Amino acid sequence: MNLNYRTGLLTRAFINLDHLTHNMNLLKELAGNRPLWPAIKANGYGHGAEIIGRHLIRLGYKTLCVAHVPEAIDLVEAGLKATFVVLSATLPENSEYVVAYGCEIVVCTLEMVESLARAASKAGEKVALHLKVDTGMGRIGIRPDQVIEFLEKCGDFPEVYVKGIMSHFPRADEADKAFSQKQIHMFRQVIKASESYGIEVYHFANSAAIFDLPEACFDAARPGISIYGLKPSLTMSNPRVNDLKPVLELKTRITFLKEVPAGTGLSYGHTFYTEKPSLIATIPLGYGDGISRRLSNQLDLLVGGVRCPQVGRICMDQCLVDVTALRGRVKLGDEVVIVGRQGKEEVTVDELAEKLGTINYEIVTHIAERIPRIVV
Repeated sequence: MNLNYRTGLLTRAFINLDHLTHNMNLLKELAGNRPLWPAIKANGYGHGAEIIGRHLIRLGYKTLCVAHVPEAIDLVEAGLKATFVVLSATLPENSEYVVAYGCEIVVCTLEMVESLARAASKAGEKVALHLKVDTGMGRIGIRPDQVIEFLEKCGDFPEVYVKGIMSHFPRADEADKAFSQKQIHMFRQVIKASESYGIEVYHFANSAAIFDLPEACFDAARPGISIYGLKPSLTMSNPRVNDLKPVLELKTRITFLKEVPAGTGLSYGHTFYTEKPSLIATIPLGYGDGISRRLSNQLDLLVGGVRCPQVGRICMDQCLVDVTALRGRVKLGDEVVIVGRQGKEEVTVDELAEKLGTINYEIVTHIAERIPRIVV
């Protein structure tokens, strides 16, 4: 038998690559045609890192950002031909992998520089580093006043070279840009102080900054959430953020239908009781797929172009939908949209995030790997 078992999975994430292309063109324009280094960390923000990465490479993007060394290794071994910049701090034990897989890596400790130099010397290679400067994120990075001393010490290791200097915004997605402007001022001072050290690229801007702080794009920008057609926040001032097109749709199908009388308790704990005779659909979607249990009794799903409430507690692998409004028009196998458009109705990632009290990033990155990503 020549069967692909994944065809039997009824819940799927559909990835629209035309929308990805549109978003990249928009971001490139807003960044003044400076190089973009798209972030495809966390499995491409839940969209499928290999799918997203391959398409970006086809579009001509040569540098891609990941969070951790194993993410870069997986993509290299999958055959993606790109330069992978590892954004998160790592430990010396990963140095040999960085060298072996040709990664460029963000550093902020001399211990890491020394370890990379030893690994590079052993392999007969030279490693490109990106020095992280903390201008206000408070996460990783050296202080601006430590940059020159750090660069001087890096000069003691011929096996490495500081290709880039970078920083990151914690508040660029807020309406008040005062703090971000202070960061930009500090970073400009770093540029001025380090310009004689042969730095090839200064990079700072994230998605929010590309829209609202284009002066922070410098030599390259690192868009993340926006390449997937999702807004960095709901307080962006640039109206062109509304031109983004969501790349992902999440859909499933009805696997069971049942009529139940008024007063019927549904799912674990009977947190929902029907108020009238109701038609209830079961769908193969649960918190094991990344749909938070805390969304129970809060979701609207689309069936037949109609918003239908999810009812009862969301289980690990299944949940229930009240389709009483579609009685006589709904059947087994009908499509159910969790995120996306159906007819004139649409459910957005931002809608789910608002109900859960979180951000759109968390919704998409929580979509489980067991859900196949299908290229549209």
